[in-house]
Amino acid sequence: MYCENGQLPGFAMNGGFAEYLLTNERALIKLNENVLPLDVAPMADAGITAYRAAKRAAMHLNPGSYCVVVGVGGLGHIAIQCLQELCSARIVAVDTNRAARELAEKLGAYRTIDGGPNVIDEIREITGGGAHVVIDFVAELGAEQICWQMLRQGGSHFIVGYGGRIEIPTVHMIMNEINIAGSLAGNYLELVELMELNAQGRVTMSFTKYSLACINTALSDFKNRNFVGRAVIVP
Repeated sequence: MYCENGQLPGFAMNGGFAEYLLTNERALIKLNENVLPLDVAPMADAGITAYRAAKRAAMHLNPGSYCVVVGVGGLGHIAIQCLQELCSARIVAVDTNRAARELAEKLGAYRTIDGGPNVIDEIREITGGGAHVVIDFVAELGAEQICWQMLRQGGSHFIVGYGGRIEIPTVHMIMNEINIAGSLAGNYLELVELMELNAQGRVTMSFTKYSLACINTALSDFKNRNFVGRAVIVP
């Protein structure tokens, strides 16, 4: 993850929507015989990103504590499942999309709320003073400025999404001893661990399938949140 010369197809090099991608043996893992590549395709990026954040958060979550997941999209719905496997925290899911909240409920979230103007007060009421951990999968459009305000004293805020800018009074951070940390994509070993959870049926991916010929439709649907979870492009 910290490679000085790392390149990602679709970001630093072409090939994000190519029919074929040249890779090497070190980048491959063996799938369980009952697992189809289509079902786990997004796990190698979105999945391990969510898994890594959940794994880091779980170290701060004792039984009975509260974890707020902001954004129940392609990453957030995986994080909810991973958190349930890694700890015994109560998970509160926040999303403006009704279908996303319904998915969070289906996956076992303790509570779901719509992220309206009173979301901070709602979280504080539900958690009895603030969340122990907040994981932000949005981090833009204002979400980045409300997440840290959901924390209780000593709470931790993990930022996974990006695009916005966080401004926190330093006195607030000091007096409340809150922690703010970024969380990058997962590594090879975490992918192996996640694939095992998937093979056992304990963490699954919600996705919509598109052909490569319909890539523009897929991008439009993504921007307009016409599907819940991830989109999988099949050549």
